[in-house]
Amino acid sequence: MSKQPKTTIGRKERISLPGLGLDSVWAKVDTGAYTSALHAEHIRLEEQEGKEVLVFQVLMPGHKKFTGEEVVFENFREKKVKNSFGQAEIRYLIETELELGGKKFQAEFTLTDRSKMKNAILLGRKILKGRFLVDVDSINLSKNKNSKNS
Repeated sequence: MSKQPKTTIGRKERISLPGLGLDSVWAKVDTGAYTSALHAEHIRLEEQEGKEVLVFQVLMPGHKKFTGEEVVFENFREKKVKNSFGQAEIRYLIETELELGGKKFQAEFTLTDRSKMKNAILLGRKILKGRFLVDVDSINLSKNKNSKNS
């Protein structure tokens, strides 16, 4: 099995999450976090057409890319994670397509309230492993590799 060359990215990068309607949004790269996290609001379970689905809004009002539209996921699960204060909490976890540095792949994100944090999206080691190297002196190194920029 041949190894793919790793793309170098910075400590903050623009990413796209097409399944959530997000194009070219800033994400903080956090090698200290295992799981990636996404700010979500109005997270709730609903029954639609006889199935339990997860419904939520991505980002927060006031964010440049906030649309107010709700997204619906049929495939989700609960995961126990340690928050930034070291306390264990249960969060919903979704899987969606991520575009970063010219690469497209499925990535897992837990949904949480990041309204008090500087960055609405956090990219953890699970997404980075085997794909990316992080240059902490730089930001937006993937801009030349992305097909769309803003």
